[in-house]
Amino acid sequence: MAEKDNRGSMTVAEAGRKGGETVRNERGREFYETIGRKGGATVKAERGRAFYEEIGRKGGETVKAERGAKFYEEIGKKGGDRVKATRGPNFYEEIGRKGGQKVKRLIEEGKRAARAAKEAQAKEQGSDSGAEPPEQADG
Repeated sequence: MAEKDNRGSMTVAEAGRKGGETVRNERGREFYETIGRKGGATVKAERGRAFYEEIGRKGGETVKAERGAKFYEEIGKKGGDRVKATRGPNFYEEIGRKGGQKVKRLIEEGKRAARAAKEAQAKEQGSDSGAEPPEQADG
């Protein structure tokens, strides 16, 4: 009799999968993307960016322990090949040039800021050195 009662029943995992498929079919993939973004924004507001950094680090360590460092090399190559196929072979050249220009600009800004700080420090020291220190009386 017990077998008859269990016939046709689903596990919780099966029911969840079936429900998820129904929602996907009715509302579409965009629905999940939207609620995922909203949920992520809520978690970020409640727990902060450090939370995501920590769980990302832990997840990366777990994957590295289970699959090895070589796994990251393989998926990186696959991803790079996919980007090259979808964006064209000149894509990496273009972003490399843009990145190089930005780095050059940041270096120039850093040098200007360092010169300005040095000049301000020299000016400050110059105004301090112009005054004679007070003489102390021998007692």
